[in-house]
Amino acid sequence: MQIKLGHNLLGTNQTVAEENREKLRQKGVYFLNLMSSPGAGKTTLLEKTLALVKDRLKVAVIEGDVATTKDAERVARHGIPVVQINTHGACHLDAAMVRDVLDTFPLEQLDLLIVENVGNLVCPAEFDLGETVKVVVLSTTEGNDKVPKYPLMFREAGAMILNKIDLLPFTDFNLEELAVDLEGLHPGLPRFDLSARTGEGMEQWLDWLVAQVRSEKQ
Repeated sequence: MQIKLGHNLLGTNQTVAEENREKLRQKGVYFLNLMSSPGAGKTTLLEKTLALVKDRLKVAVIEGDVATTKDAERVARHGIPVVQINTHGACHLDAAMVRDVLDTFPLEQLDLLIVENVGNLVCPAEFDLGETVKVVVLSTTEGNDKVPKYPLMFREAGAMILNKIDLLPFTDFNLEELAVDLEGLHPGLPRFDLSARTGEGMEQWLDWLVAQVRSEKQ
C-alpha cells in the first residue's frame, strides 16, 4: 500500500501562500524569494543589494537556513530588519514558516521584503511562499548543466542572476549555451550577469528591482 501526501502537502502550502500574498499586497510590500544552490554567492549578492538600495527602498529580510544564524548576522550589519528561520533539516522554507514571522516586521513601513531561501535548486521551487517574484541565482563556477538539470527552478523564476562573472576567464562556463538553454525553457526570462564581489553589472539588477517594486505600488 502506498500513501501519497504530496498533493495534500502542496495544497495546504498553497492556501497559506495565497494568504501571505494577499496580506503583503494589501500592505504594499513587494516580496522577493531569492533562491540558489549552496555556494552561488546568494548572501553576498543580498548584502550588496541591501547596501545599494536601502536609501531608495525600505527593506527587510527573512533568512532561511538549515542551521546557524550566520547569514542573518551578516544582513543585520547593514542595519536592515532581519528574522532568521532555521528549518532544522528541511531543504526549503514553506508558506507557514513565512506567515509565522510576517508580523515581526512593520509591514506598513516596508517597500520590499526579501527571503533568502535555503540553498537548494530542487525543493524551494515547489513551495510557493506568497512571493511576488522568484529570483534564481546561478554562478559561473557551477557549470552549464544546472538549467537543464533543474528545469522547474528556472521555469518558475521571474528573473535570473548569473553571478561571479569576474571568474569567467577561470572557468569553462559558456554564456551562449546558457542563453540557448534558457530560451528553450523560459523564453524572455530577464537575466542579469554580474559580480556581487566586484560590483560589475549590479546597477542593471538594482534598476530592474527598484522599478519592479515601484510598479507594484502604483
